[in-house]
Amino acid sequence: MSNETIDEKEQMQARRPVWDEYFMKLAWLAAERSTCLRHHVGAVIVRDKRILTTGYNGAPAGAKDCLSLGCLRNELNIPSGQKQEICRAIHAEQNAIIQGGFCGINISGGTLYCTHSPCILCAKMIINAGIKKVIVSQSYPDTSYQSLFKEAGIEFRLFQTEALSISRLK
Repeated sequence: MSNETIDEKEQMQARRPVWDEYFMKLAWLAAERSTCLRHHVGAVIVRDKRILTTGYNGAPAGAKDCLSLGCLRNELNIPSGQKQEICRAIHAEQNAIIQGGFCGINISGGTLYCTHSPCILCAKMIINAGIKKVIVSQSYPDTSYQSLFKEAGIEFRLFQTEALSISRLK
């Protein structure tokens, strides 16, 4: 085996992401499908290092989205993190949970990776869906989930990383 082959192998191992980074990258990739004009949010539900479902924020299936209609929240100057009910979009966490039900996938006991921390509505759904751990990349202005997660015994962690990027071999 030549030194060049060893160097290539070491470089590949150095670029290999840890599990949290891998699943967070997938959440950010899902966020690219968002149709929200304010926040692109993505979520991935995982159990035993296996992807169960994904979701992103956008209008219900078959309904017009904010890309075509504009954002009512922007028009009404509603601050981020307030009055979430005045929005066409279903949140990424909600979509990931709904996909489990729609496809008959048991997400109970899973870990939810999400680009942003949850609003209170998503927190309630996360708890009732049986998700045990939530890992996020950045904070959302609504922090009311914190006391609810603590009371329900949901493990919560902020996974901050430098810039997430995709590495590929030539």
